[in-house]
Amino acid sequence: MTLPERYQDAVRFSFGDSPELADELLALVLAGRKTATCGALRDFGADEPVPEVGRRDVVLDGRGEPACVIETTEVTRCRFDDVGEDFALAEGEGDFDDWRNGHIAYFTRNGGWSGDLMLVCERFRLVEVFE
Repeated sequence: MTLPERYQDAVRFSFGDSPELADELLALVLAGRKTATCGALRDFGADEPVPEVGRRDVVLDGRGEPACVIETTEVTRCRFDDVGEDFALAEGEGDFDDWRNGHIAYFTRNGGWSGDLMLVCERFRLVEVFE
């Protein structure tokens, strides 16, 4: 699909670390169940800058195709062990224990995990879905 001109300069990313996980998490966003996400502060850089309130990003599906646009509504930083249950539930991936276990496995696969791991926690709203 051709990305609309207004999003040509937008940050583009996919959730997760595999095509399957990208599609699974995208489906939660499209269903309205996922309104938050987090990443290790160490993993942000030129390719994917730290989110900023008001910025609109293009979310890619598991094939790398543009699927939707989200707008960041809140950004906080905290240690992994300090993430609250309300934020974890907003990620839409199950209960608090499911969130912890899934994210421990994810961060372990992607550079290591500890309770002191600094996270960038982002809340967002769905702005546009591409057909």
